[in-house]
Amino acid sequence: MAPQNGHSNGHAASDTEKLVLNTVRILGADLTQAFKGGHPGTVMGAAAIGFALWRHVMSYNPKNPDWFDRDRFVLSAGHACLWQYIYLHLTGYEAWTIDALRQYHNPKFGIAAGHPEIEFPGIELTTGLLGQGIANAVGLAMASKNLAATYNRPGFDIVDNKIWCFSGDGCLQEGVGQEALSLAGHLRLDNLIIVYDDNSITVDGRIENCFTDATSAKMESIGFHVLEVYDGTNDLHAIISALEKAKTIKGKPTFVHVRTTIGFGSRKANTGSAHGAALGEDEVEYVKTSFGFDPKAKFVIPEEVYDYFRPVVQRGADDEKAWTALYAQYKDAHPAEYAEIEQRLTGDLPAGWREFLPPKSALPTAPQATRKSSGIAAAALFPKYKNFMVGSADLMESTFVHWKGQVEFQNPETGLGDYSGRQIRYGIREFAMIGISNGMNAYQNGMIIPVCSSYFQFWLYAASGVRMTALQGLRFIGIGTHDSIGVGEDGPTHQSIALGTFFRALPNMNFIRPADAEEVLGAWEVALDSPHTPSIFATTRQEVPLLAGSDRSKVKLGAYPIFSMTPDDAAPELVIIATGSEVYRAIEAAKKLAASLRVRVVSMPSQSHFDKQPAAYRRFVLASGTALAVAIESWGGYGWAKYAHASFSMHTFGLSAPQATLFDLFGFGVDTIVEKIGAFAESRRVGGKIVLPPVGEFEELLLGYAKQHAGPHTV
Repeated sequence: MAPQNGHSNGHAASDTEKLVLNTVRILGADLTQAFKGGHPGTVMGAAAIGFALWRHVMSYNPKNPDWFDRDRFVLSAGHACLWQYIYLHLTGYEAWTIDALRQYHNPKFGIAAGHPEIEFPGIELTTGLLGQGIANAVGLAMASKNLAATYNRPGFDIVDNKIWCFSGDGCLQEGVGQEALSLAGHLRLDNLIIVYDDNSITVDGRIENCFTDATSAKMESIGFHVLEVYDGTNDLHAIISALEKAKTIKGKPTFVHVRTTIGFGSRKANTGSAHGAALGEDEVEYVKTSFGFDPKAKFVIPEEVYDYFRPVVQRGADDEKAWTALYAQYKDAHPAEYAEIEQRLTGDLPAGWREFLPPKSALPTAPQATRKSSGIAAAALFPKYKNFMVGSADLMESTFVHWKGQVEFQNPETGLGDYSGRQIRYGIREFAMIGISNGMNAYQNGMIIPVCSSYFQFWLYAASGVRMTALQGLRFIGIGTHDSIGVGEDGPTHQSIALGTFFRALPNMNFIRPADAEEVLGAWEVALDSPHTPSIFATTRQEVPLLAGSDRSKVKLGAYPIFSMTPDDAAPELVIIATGSEVYRAIEAAKKLAASLRVRVVSMPSQSHFDKQPAAYRRFVLASGTALAVAIESWGGYGWAKYAHASFSMHTFGLSAPQATLFDLFGFGVDTIVEKIGAFAESRRVGGKIVLPPVGEFEELLLGYAKQHAGPHTV
């Protein structure tokens, strides 16, 4: 039997250790067969890796899964979640009973979800699609490094842990995994350990059909220390030795390359069918028989196996107790830092942060891009609060997320910054940026608020990561600049037309397109009041004026009247709804239309927030049932039929030309707005009154306009 202190003594596996491994393997076979779904192969092939991690190597407390200084474990190969669930059960996590395990792929469902989910004990993040877990782990490692550099003091290493990530072949093929690993190597995150389960099998079969990278050599080339284990299926002590060695590596992250046999013990071993399908009743009985178990008995865990894991509970309790005593001493020795940590653990900024945002009366009166207006919030808040970890995908100054006196998050040996720095150079890695931010925010109760930025169209690369933020109830604040044809000469490749539709449809998402500097600050307030919701601001490159009727306090309502030309407060005949840079154009058009129509302009920075308002408010804002409503937005028109009878929208991709030219060419010039909306309104006038279109009728007022005015080359 291996020693109880959790260290390898270098000999072959004992009978008890073999019993543990084989128990895990048959549990994997049994639990997937019970409801004929799931992934048995990795449970069986990587049983020894899990054994080494949870029984011998990681520092954690099963009785308090949220202990602050625990090691974090991330399952990037999320399909292998049953492997993790089994070890959570064996090590004594109270929620992970045998009955909980038996809910795996059960139609009654429970905490044993088909992929790991953040809300359940022992699960640090919902890693979702392959590769994102690697980025999450890099984010956890960066968070740990930053907190340690910020708060540790001599004799008080209150942040001193390791981040473990279990990866498979698929995670290393996905681009997001490669992006994140590259950054981790550059940053020299020596608290990060990637464990690569190299079983050479995917759903389609042998990996050499599509993947022949020299993985260890590649990892070494990007700055990882590489350790090799050649028989990760059976050589338990080689795995333990490698993982213990990984914990001692300084100056580099570590990559532990472990070769395993997927579906070990089954006649389907080393095949694609062992990866993602139940083995079949006969094969499960064969596996049990070959491992010396009763072929008819199900879900059997010998008491000796439980006994073998019992020391983990005491070890975890002892580790937490020692840390708690150290933290109590830290409180006395460094009360200011202690108070700051405790406040950050709430997940919110300290009370009074709004006071640092300038009032509207202090905002620039000259027209400016809303991306630059966002920089006002950055300059006001980032220097004051260590909560913010800020970065961009190679566009720091263009997205205005920099501030005076900033320090970059870098390995201090490079001379580029240090780990206490809060400005992150993500490089051209948009997807990894969001996956990493998810890890940072999940580190502990949202005590880090990530801020991420890039051109808005580049957020398409990051969209899958954004979806995972929203799904998990995590938070980042995203700045998307150059949000429309206003990009201008960079051309249609960079001009967003449809991306906003995705973010508007995403549940639990603050997607805001502010009209001016005042609404930008309102967007920041919404984001900072939303600890469990990500936010993205779509901001302009082109300048927009500060609008007389804009009001930051109303951004959270989603939409509000920003301008009105109706005598004696009479009900409007026409409501023009606009967002972003089109709001001021709508106002200018409304002034001209007022000669023949009672007009109201509504700014709608956030459709989702507007949809949450009481029906009476929504009816009032849009004058529903009484006024003709037209939406103006230089994106595709999908979704506007919910609010309006017609829209001014893009129906093609853009062009490469000056932004002012493009707005005119595509129909968003004020004179065109007046002409088209005026004609539409007159077409609905009967006997001097506006008659609303039938329910469900919707007209695209610029359909075909681009072909006529921008030219036949417009797609």
